[in-house]
Amino acid sequence: MIRVAAVGDIHLGKDSKGLLRPAFDTLGNSADVLLLAGDLTRHGTVEEARVVAGEVRGLPVPVVGVLGNHDYHSDQEEAVRAVLADAGVTVLEGDGARFDIGGTMLGVAGTKGFGGGFAGRSAGEFGEPEMKAFVRYTRRCADGLRRALEELAQGGCDVRIALTHFSPVPDTLAGEPPEIYPFLGSYLLAEAMDTAGADLAVHGHAHLGTEHGMTVGGVRVRNVAQPVIDRAFAVYHVPVRGQDASRTDGQSVTAGL
Repeated sequence: MIRVAAVGDIHLGKDSKGLLRPAFDTLGNSADVLLLAGDLTRHGTVEEARVVAGEVRGLPVPVVGVLGNHDYHSDQEEAVRAVLADAGVTVLEGDGARFDIGGTMLGVAGTKGFGGGFAGRSAGEFGEPEMKAFVRYTRRCADGLRRALEELAQGGCDVRIALTHFSPVPDTLAGEPPEIYPFLGSYLLAEAMDTAGADLAVHGHAHLGTEHGMTVGGVRVRNVAQPVIDRAFAVYHVPVRGQDASRTDGQSVTAGL
């Protein structure tokens, strides 16, 4: 079993120093990895990124993240990424990372993702150049996620997690106004996960959404936007293929999923 702590949309600013650190310091007792599902800052500034870095530097578990739309707002996303990387965060965009968790190989593939909508109500690569560019950007994100998941499988990972900011499914958007669904995610992300395979998908972005969802192919999806989970982080227990999936340490390994 892999214990996955995850949170997104923490939106830290200059006045947020020390807000999450006490909770994060307990991760060694409850989780094997911390996933950050984007929108880590309010306006995507280096100053705000330094606050985030202070909250996660030196934690007892690996920290993996993707950026969100807020982290891009000030056109300083590369600098934000560098500040987080300097604090030990593995920041993903169309790539993956592997971690040895007590002899179990965990792979995390990540992308920010983008919008476009969902099956039957989605944008297409047709018409004006601006619309084509919109959809092609989402497709590039999804293609990068698919390739990263496939590479992790080829690398022998026992558990694979897809980490995005935008949602891959409409299930976890329930509670948001339907009119903005196309701006909250894309079915292309779910297609990538179903094609390559994943044991869990984690995203943020939808503050008024719902925690639990699933892709058409059966990948469990969790919306970990902090306003949704209403705590510093959620912990999900992910079974390891080939191991007993019924009981571990007296508890169901799917508890929390």
